[in-house]
Amino acid sequence: MLVNAKSGGLLEATENPLSLFIQQMQKAADDNSVKAVVLRINSPGGTVTCSDTMYDIVKRFRSETHKPVVSSAQEVCASGAYYVACGSDAIIANPTSVVGSIGVIFETFDLSGTLTKLGIRTEPLKSAPLKDMGSPFKPLDPAARDVMQGMVDEYYARFVAVVKTNRSKLTEADKIKTATDGRVFSGEQALAMGLIDRVGRLEDAVALAKEMGKAKDAQVVMYKRPYGYSGSIYASTSTPPPKSNVLTLHLPESGLFLPRGFYYLWQP
Repeated sequence: MLVNAKSGGLLEATENPLSLFIQQMQKAADDNSVKAVVLRINSPGGTVTCSDTMYDIVKRFRSETHKPVVSSAQEVCASGAYYVACGSDAIIANPTSVVGSIGVIFETFDLSGTLTKLGIRTEPLKSAPLKDMGSPFKPLDPAARDVMQGMVDEYYARFVAVVKTNRSKLTEADKIKTATDGRVFSGEQALAMGLIDRVGRLEDAVALAKEMGKAKDAQVVMYKRPYGYSGSIYASTSTPPPKSNVLTLHLPESGLFLPRGFYYLWQP
């Protein structure tokens, strides 16, 4: 999940994806021996702002260093993750990768009926009628819906513009309409649509990066930072020390536990 917050399973180490990404890209930018970068992507997307920030980091990296960036889609490269991939020079996906889900979602729900059955009533004191728009404690009224939909439309237009700007092979109007209606595609379908450049494995992405970086004998280096190192301005606090002799539970990410907000996110 692409979020500017620490994430991880119960009783396991947590990490801020944006903070780590910014450090890795900066490390690659500062190292003259680095000739190209491969982004190994396996994500359903994340928040609008985090996805847009990571995309901007990739674009600035390419502009300032002139080092090529190749994105390699693994199981999933959807929504915000695909948004980030659009910042690279080329996108390669496995034939069975899930690619696409171009769109925006803002999840809201209405608990007012349940509260009424429990004899509970909320009475917010607010400075203006729309201060509590999207609140789960009342139905979404037309005025609030119009405002929220307007923001969704704005972020969607931004996503589509990013795709059109960076995917030169996606030119036909019918294909653009289909590619940006929120659906996902297999790697093979994404290639036919023009959403990716090639079908291949991670090794193929590495080979292309070597070719584009004019470094055929280069070796692959993976960046890992010391455990608990905060590192960047996006890291709020250091990671707590690991606990020994405990059971690590990997919990599936669920919209029920996501912070409220706008997402470039695939939620099957």
